[in-house]
Amino acid sequence: MGVLGKDKLKELIEKYKCIYPYDFNLLDGDGYILTVKEETTLHYLEHKNLISYEIVFTPPNYVSHLTAKSKYGRMGLSFLNAAKVHSGFVGRLALELVNLGNNRVPITIRRGDPFMHIEFVTRDGEPSPYTGGYQFQYLTDEELQMYVSILKKVFPNYSELAKMWFRNKRLPP
Repeated sequence: MGVLGKDKLKELIEKYKCIYPYDFNLLDGDGYILTVKEETTLHYLEHKNLISYEIVFTPPNYVSHLTAKSKYGRMGLSFLNAAKVHSGFVGRLALELVNLGNNRVPITIRRGDPFMHIEFVTRDGEPSPYTGGYQFQYLTDEELQMYVSILKKVFPNYSELAKMWFRNKRLPP
C-alpha cells in the first residue's frame, strides 16, 4: 500500500479519467491539485460547500485522500468533511468549509483557484465500490455517459452495481 507518484498518477488519469479534465501543471509531487468550480465568498462563521471543478473517479484498487492547501488554513478556513474518497466513487467533490478567521473578514475563493490536494493510495484486498447516495454528484448527462462506459470496463459486476447506483433514477444505457 502506498501513495502514487506523479508518473503513476498520470498513467491512472490517462487510463481511467480519474481526474477530468486535468491540467498537467496541477500534478503536484505525489498528487493533484483540484480547483474550484464557482467563485465563493465565506463570511465569518459562515459554512458553505465548494464544488471541485474536476470530476474524480477512484478506480477499484485505490482510495483517495484529500488535504487542504495550507494557504487557506492560514486564512482561517476550516475543512469540515472527511478527507477520504472511496474506491469506485465518481463525481465532483463537495468540500465543506467554515470561515473561522481571526480577522473576521470574508474570504473569497475564485473560480479555478487551486484549492485541495488529492492523493491516490493503492489498497489491498477485494474492491468494495462506493454505492452511496453521492455517486455521480454534480455530473451532466454527458459526463455520466462517459463514466458509465469506463465503469462497465472496470467493474465486472457493473450490472449489479448499477442497480445500487441508479436506485430511483433512470439507468443510463
